[in-house]
This record gives sequence, structure tokens and C-alpha cells, in this order.
Amino acid sequence: MILTEDQLQDLLDKSLAELPRGTEWAVTLEGSIAEGFGNPSSDIDFLLVGRSEDDLPTMPSLLFVDGRRVEIRTRSVRQLIDQFRAVEKGAKQPGRLFEDLLNRCQRLLHSHPLRGHALIEEVKAVLPVERFRRITADWWAHRARQSLRHAMAMLCLGESDEAADWTRAGLVQTVKSWAAGVGETYLEPKWLSMQLDRAGRSDVRDRYWRLEAATPAPGDTDAVHAYLADCLAFAEDLGLTGVPRQPERVTVERVAGITTWQTGDRVHVLRGRRDVFALGDEAGAVWRSLVLGRPLPRVLATTACTGVRAPGPLLAEFLRYGLIRLAWKGGGTITPSLPLAAPSGPVTPPPSTARPLLSVRGAAVGGPRAVDLMPLPADRFAAAAMSLVWSNVVVENAVEDLTGALQRGQWRVAEIAARRAVHAALRGLFSAHGVNPLPTDTDLVRCLDLLPSGTAPIGEHAGDLLWRTVDTPERGDALLTELRTFIGRVRGAVGADSFPLSFESADTWRATLELGYDWLRIGAHLDAELPIEEARDLLAGHGTQPHQAR
Repeated sequence: MILTEDQLQDLLDKSLAELPRGTEWAVTLEGSIAEGFGNPSSDIDFLLVGRSEDDLPTMPSLLFVDGRRVEIRTRSVRQLIDQFRAVEKGAKQPGRLFEDLLNRCQRLLHSHPLRGHALIEEVKAVLPVERFRRITADWWAHRARQSLRHAMAMLCLGESDEAADWTRAGLVQTVKSWAAGVGETYLEPKWLSMQLDRAGRSDVRDRYWRLEAATPAPGDTDAVHAYLADCLAFAEDLGLTGVPRQPERVTVERVAGITTWQTGDRVHVLRGRRDVFALGDEAGAVWRSLVLGRPLPRVLATTACTGVRAPGPLLAEFLRYGLIRLAWKGGGTITPSLPLAAPSGPVTPPPSTARPLLSVRGAAVGGPRAVDLMPLPADRFAAAAMSLVWSNVVVENAVEDLTGALQRGQWRVAEIAARRAVHAALRGLFSAHGVNPLPTDTDLVRCLDLLPSGTAPIGEHAGDLLWRTVDTPERGDALLTELRTFIGRVRGAVGADSFPLSFESADTWRATLELGYDWLRIGAHLDAELPIEEARDLLAGHGTQPHQAR
């Protein structure tokens, strides 16, 4: 210990003088100094233990005493006993034991009593040190298995650099498990060198440091294969079980809450009813080829048949985003994690910056291998897509009305139909950019500054058309021509230039219904607002008209 007993007692007296009076505490020194690892920069960690039945604050107080940083924590006897019991209960499933809980218990069990020795020892006796060693060793062993299994899978997927990182993590966790079994249970890896020195096995220590120094250079796949093999052999020699080098034991599995739907050629993947990922052509081909529940090497062989180059990294990206999971046959889901790091879980990438965001055939993507997160919740995404399709139907209907009115010289009717077509086209423009709910029709032109600057000419064109008057056939023909040009510009901007001429024939109306049905299904699944109430009948009829034989 770098401080004498007298120095510790003096620091404790001065620290207690800064705390409120009235409580009798038992006090113990925790942390690296109590363990014999500390240095002049280490905190002085005092744990104050009282018999209060109330929960004492979890947050520590930080004091500065005689040039030293002093951390004060308080716990009641009941809180400490509850911690020990929670560790004992969680020992049956080490993957569910929280690191902070294990760390708190370890620090107390290896602490150095300063006052109220009898009370401190009474609390420590609730969880014998030998039992805690076994629990901690099992906890590290579970993590080592997960890391090494994940490394094996990443190497199979062609992600050699990531495989090297997880192999190194598994190496640390393996030796920490071994060290815990011989009494070195301090969790933080930063003192590992001193723990291995103190453990007294120079053969284990020297072999570990050789492996730690042999981490392969980035991009050296052959070296990663050899490195993984060496680390697995070391782990086996230290008694770690459950990690034979058999990648066929890794299986690709379904994740709860993942839904797939396709519109045209675009594949969309919905995560947890909230996030929408749009897949590029190659990513979509790999996704469609997946047969879940199979060993990873077989899945890779199947995806290779799609003709997509290097499908492994795409599978790895699906895994990172939580769209698939990996499991070990007989060992559950593979969930690698690192100590003192952010908790593992599905990654949420930055949202897509593509504009416009979607078309009637599906979301915009950044390239053939893209797995792009849409920048709005799934229900609003689906509602905007349904609105985009419906807006184009309304455009078609309004153009038909305008054409008929011009043929009969119904000038007022023609003017209203033209305005209706312009407003519907603008609703489609806003919807394609993910705006939902939409501005009112009267505000559409004024709200165009919400959209990218490239849409400004469309707004100017719309403003001109909305105030056109018709009182002669010549003016009517000019309006119809201008309107078709405007509609073409909008549809070109939002990827709807191939939208069916809905009211031209039975075939084009059927194509319109099929297109709308693709989006209605996912919208209904998400309880998104439907564009019109009649859409429910199209859903009930599975894409056919309600009075038509299927």
C-alpha cells in the first residue's frame, strides 16, 4: 500500500470533517490503493457503511484533501447485502450480471477496513471470497467465449480487422478469467500486468504478453487466422471451454421485431416498428437470399450465388445494425462486449441525407451496397409514401377532369381542376421529402422553403399555374400543356415519372392499385394514417377492388 495506516486515518479524519455530522460510520478503503496497485495519482476511495434502513445516495462525493483526490461513497448494510445476493442470484447466468454490480462487490470484498472492523467483516461474510472468485472467473469466461466466437464469425465474413480486435479482447478476457480463479478478481484491466506478476505463474504471464504483442497489422488476413488459432490454443490451455475453431457452429438467426417489405425493386427493412433501412440493389439481393437458422458458412455460400461481390461485409453490416443476429449452436446468441465500454447493441447509423427521400418505387439509397437509415420514424415514413402515391392518383384524376372540361368549354371547372392537379403534385413533392403531416393546400407554395433549394423553380412554376385563367380554347390548351410540363418536372424530381396513367385503362388502374397496395400494407402494419378511408377496402381486398372477383 502506498500510504501508511496513519496517513489513511489522517485523510479520513479530514474528509469526515467536511461531511454532515450525526451518523456513525464504519469505514473501509476500496479500490486500487487497497489492492496494492495504486500510484500517487490514484483516488483515495472511502466507503462509509451505516445501519440505516434508508437507501443512501449512489453518487459519490469528490473531495480534495491535502492535495489528494478523495472519493466518498455511502451504503447501508442492507444495500450491500442486497448487492451480494444479486451477484449470487445472477451467477447462474453470467451474461446477465452487470459489470458495475460485480465491481462494487469486488471492491468491498478486497477492501481494507479502517473503522468499525466488525461491521465491515460481518457484511463481507455474506459472500465468501472463494465463491466470489468462481463467479468472477465464470463471468470473464463467458465474455471471452462471446468475443472469440464473434472473432471467428467476423473472420468468416471477411472482416479480418474486426476479427483481430475481438480476438485480442477475447485474449484479455481469457487471462482475466484465469487470474480471477487464482484470486486476482479486480475487474479493471489496466492493472492486469501487476495482477499477472502477483499470480506467480511466469509461464502464463509471458505467453500472454507474447500474444498481446503479436496483434496482426491491419489488412493481414493470413496473420489474423494464425493469431486467432494461437489465442484459441492459449484459451484451451487455461481451461476455457466452448470455443473450438468450428465456424459451422455459428448460425445466422432472425431478430424479433424485424420486418421486410419490398416496393418495386427496393427492399426496406423495418427495425422495432420505428427505424426504416433502405437497401441498395446489391444489399437487397443479399438480404433476399438469406435463409435464417443455417450455419454461417452455408449462408455465405448461398449469398455468393446472388452474384454480389463480397457478400460477407454486407452480412456484417446487417449484424451491426441489429437486422440479424449470430448464435452459437447450443450456446445462445453471440453477444460480445468489452469491459468499461459502451454497452453492446444494435448500431444506429447517421440518417440518410438523400433528397428527395423516397419515390413511389421505394426509398432513395446512396449506392448498390447501401444500408441507409431513413431520417424519420417508420410510421411517418410509411404515411409519407402512401401520401406520395395517393397524390399522384389525384394528379391523374385532376388531369382527366381538366381534359374533359376543356372539351366542353367548362372554363371554371377547368381552372379548379388545374389548381387541384398543382396542389396534388406539390403534396407529392413534400411527401417525397418526408414531410408528414403536410401543410394545407393554401400553404404549399409558401412552405417550399422547407425543401432543398433545388425545388425553388418548381415553386415558381406552381405559383404561375395556380392563378391561370381560362376563357378560350387556346388558353385551355396552353394551360394543359404547361400543367403536363409541371407534372413531369415534379415527377422527375421525386422518382414518379413512370407512374401509371391511372384512368386510361383497366390495366393502368390495376397497376395503380398494386403500387398503392405495396405501401398500404406496411402503413397498416404500423398504424400509420391512411391517405383516404377507402384505402382500408383495398387492404381488405388484398389489392383488388371490393366488387371485383379475385
